[in-house]
Amino acid sequence: MIKNVIFDLDGTLLNTLEDLAIATNYALKQFNYPQRTIEEVRQFVGNGVAKLIERAIPIMYDHTAPYEGILPMLTELKAKGYKISVVSNKFDAAVKELCKKYFPTLIDVAAGENEALGIKKKPAPDTVLKALKEINLKTCDAIYVGDSDVDIMTAKNSNMPCISVTWGFRDKDFLIKNGGNLFAQTPSDIIKILEN
Repeated sequence: MIKNVIFDLDGTLLNTLEDLAIATNYALKQFNYPQRTIEEVRQFVGNGVAKLIERAIPIMYDHTAPYEGILPMLTELKAKGYKISVVSNKFDAAVKELCKKYFPTLIDVAAGENEALGIKKKPAPDTVLKALKEINLKTCDAIYVGDSDVDIMTAKNSNMPCISVTWGFRDKDFLIKNGGNLFAQTPSDIIKILEN
């Protein structure tokens, strides 16, 4: 029985794409590299901080916000007794900071990449297993929710089912090609899937 819903952060709970593009282009400009479009940045994200030079620039909140329907969905999950976890390839402190800022009472545990402590980034299962350990649950108690091929692989590597969301950084055709088989088109679909 599912007791814990584990969410990816960027592209799943938070629409961070515009701020990621602005921050990336700011850093590129400092070194006279060509600027990238939002669509190009959309394809670059998902594989961790170093891949997107995120550590070199401040976290930006100018345009970042939860996707429409996310807050009511998380609130309903909490009311139904589910534990809610967030795992991300952002570095651990940034994941905790973003969850505190946008979901202060809704997230039970947040975990990010911390390779200095041996916690590898996704698709390794490390962040998922760390989150589960913190709330004393097992992989058989959880389901994973994400928006990318990295999330599908993370769920597989963590031995749990994956709900792929279609509002994030990758489209449904791409997700199907990468093994996606359970889809949510809106946040409320996640609750429907959990109840069936």
